[in-house]
Amino acid sequence: MKVQEFIKKVQNKEMDIVEHTYKVIEETKKINKEYHYLNTISEELAIEQAKNVKENPKGKLAGLPISIKDSICVKDIESTAGSRILKNYKPLFHATAVKKAIKEGAIVIGKTAQDEFGFGGFSTNVGLGFQIPLNPFDKKRTTGGSSGGAAGLTQKASFPHIAFGESTGGSIVNPASFCGVFGLCPTYGRISRYGLIDFGNSLDKIGPISKDVYGCALMLETISGHDEKDSTSLRENTDSYTKYLKKDMKKIKIGIIKEAFGKGIDKSVEKHIWDSIKKLEDNGCTYKEVSLPNSIKYGIPTYYILGTSEASTNLAKYCGMRYGITEELKGNFNEYFTNVRSKNFGKEAKRRIMLGTFARMSGFRDALYIKAAKVRTLITEEYKKAFKNFDVLISPTVPILPPKFEDINKLTLLQNYMIDILTVGPNLAGLPHLNIPVGFENNLPIGMMVISDHLKEGNLVQIGKEFN
Repeated sequence: MKVQEFIKKVQNKEMDIVEHTYKVIEETKKINKEYHYLNTISEELAIEQAKNVKENPKGKLAGLPISIKDSICVKDIESTAGSRILKNYKPLFHATAVKKAIKEGAIVIGKTAQDEFGFGGFSTNVGLGFQIPLNPFDKKRTTGGSSGGAAGLTQKASFPHIAFGESTGGSIVNPASFCGVFGLCPTYGRISRYGLIDFGNSLDKIGPISKDVYGCALMLETISGHDEKDSTSLRENTDSYTKYLKKDMKKIKIGIIKEAFGKGIDKSVEKHIWDSIKKLEDNGCTYKEVSLPNSIKYGIPTYYILGTSEASTNLAKYCGMRYGITEELKGNFNEYFTNVRSKNFGKEAKRRIMLGTFARMSGFRDALYIKAAKVRTLITEEYKKAFKNFDVLISPTVPILPPKFEDINKLTLLQNYMIDILTVGPNLAGLPHLNIPVGFENNLPIGMMVISDHLKEGNLVQIGKEFN
């Protein structure tokens, strides 16, 4: 049953939503035991919410099970961002996006697994004590990251479900590609970040992951909008994105990002993307190649300088006193905080704190951080120039098929970071983008990324509906 049909059944009182929620929780527990997609299952909260929906089943998301990435706060439910340093942290409030979904009848079933604080593209950089989520098509392979648990659960669950993911440099579309589902990363500021545990403030975005594009469109229109609690949220009217599912797409102009094909791209990925472009052409779209050299060439270094700089600042507050884990007060100021942070941050979190701190140091700030900020502007301007001629831009989401864990372990640090090569550009520019599952190779999913101009998420929905 699809999301749309399910919600209508609940609204019409054609099913017992409490009974259904019990079944959902049981299935989720079974899936989690085998695939490790959730850090916490919120059974009591889900049943309580289901009872409320049963009494008043009128919301836009009536009775729909949703999962929340562990970096997004849910009141009274442990929210750790996948890090041991936040173990036992239970927020006193819902993130604005979560609050909006619950108000419309959504039922929160748990918090999904991720790379610690979002630091990774494979969901293998999990915090100490957490388990790595496994690909729904092959347990020996990655789900992608950092919203790996969100995408994996979306694919594996038999029940209608939408996941909340979060993206800083590609963490919604990357795992959506590796798990064969739709993942929509909105315009920066389209959805409030209030209640999101920060990675990089100028980059972070909450977005939906769903088995069909309708689910993404519905959730986007439900949780978008300005929020007084988030100064970066946009004062723009929320569009009715589900209406774009019925719009004619014959006049859509597509730009094919030239640099996204060729060296380093798996041949099967390239073939499936071009087959999909031809399908869009058959449906009335037109396409031409467009060159975006700055985005591809400078995207990775720009993103990792800016992202780690912001992360090192944001993670300074985790010291064993305000949130999460606590230690016995021993030693002086430096000794206590060093002990807490050394024991409870994972290897990749420590690395990014050090890289970001270095990039912001006196003597290096101008050469690294300020220069990266200027390149970010160049990349954004390059995209804006392209959108004068095209409605959307297309590339593969990731250049390879989901790799095996044993192969990931052989990668150098730079090779690890390069998984984001095609996704960091739109994230740096704050542009909306959508992963569309477009086929399989050896039973492994392949994703196509569609990028649109700021606040033009409707264009993404129009393209996505052709692949539902």
